[in-house]
Amino acid sequence: MLRYTLRRLVMTVFVILVVSLVSFMLIRVSGDPAIALAGEGATQQEIEYVRHHYGFDRPLIVQYFDWADHVLHGDLGESPYFNEPVTTMIRERIGVTMTLGISALIFALVVSIPMGVLASIRPNTWIDRVALTISVMGQAMPSFWFGLIMIIIFGVYLRWLPISGSGSPAHYVMPTIALGYYATPAFMRLIRSGMLEVLASDHIRTARAKGLRWGKILFKHALRNAIIPVVALAAVQLGFMLGGSIVIESVFALHGIGYLAWVSIGRSDLPVVQAIILLLSMIYVILTFLGDLLNAFLDPRIRVR
Repeated sequence: MLRYTLRRLVMTVFVILVVSLVSFMLIRVSGDPAIALAGEGATQQEIEYVRHHYGFDRPLIVQYFDWADHVLHGDLGESPYFNEPVTTMIRERIGVTMTLGISALIFALVVSIPMGVLASIRPNTWIDRVALTISVMGQAMPSFWFGLIMIIIFGVYLRWLPISGSGSPAHYVMPTIALGYYATPAFMRLIRSGMLEVLASDHIRTARAKGLRWGKILFKHALRNAIIPVVALAAVQLGFMLGGSIVIESVFALHGIGYLAWVSIGRSDLPVVQAIILLLSMIYVILTFLGDLLNAFLDPRIRVR
């Protein structure tokens, strides 16, 4: 296990270095950052001042190492639009995004695992067809469109739930469903296929021949083995949800880092956009690393690969 952990850790550190380089270069390859920061009506003199002030006139490699050094010390720069340190802005808003992402993941798991189990023990029945239909709808329907439909029905007409803000748990209900429903089909199909494979295995037939209760066979022997791949997928999906929260937070006006990214893109606030890209990418990489470790702990066969 130690060798596997070290191997995955080295790979994770390498990926983080690549991610930092890509995050740094994205702002540069999208155009002249000095022009974006100075604004459309800026004169050439003002553009040159901005270029010199932010160090854009230095070689790229020097800019990267200087930026990386500041990041390692917790300095993500200062927002020219909000006139605040980027680190402070992210710290104040990341709680909203993390709450939304974790809530959406829990919702997806709570809905998909029972559906996948029911579909596997009743294959090719109406239960299986309903589960597959819900799965197809979840992937075919854009999350922002689903969110708007819920706002119209539950927020405007029925007035059951608030449609914007993050002041209470009720504000997270519709965003959680909109974000989590998109991930539900992947979990459901994985559980269904895994359960079908495990239920057809020899050790399950042996357990049934010994007269063990069906509930014990289903949950202790079958589901325990079928759920192992879900662990890695859950880590990956949480990373996707945190990145996808940009759209959902914009629809429901949740003031997390996703909404901050949307506002910053519109205002050409490059230091904020760059910091959010780096942060979300690193969270995704770290979650994938933790998912791999948990998978290896649950399934020792993975450690020898």
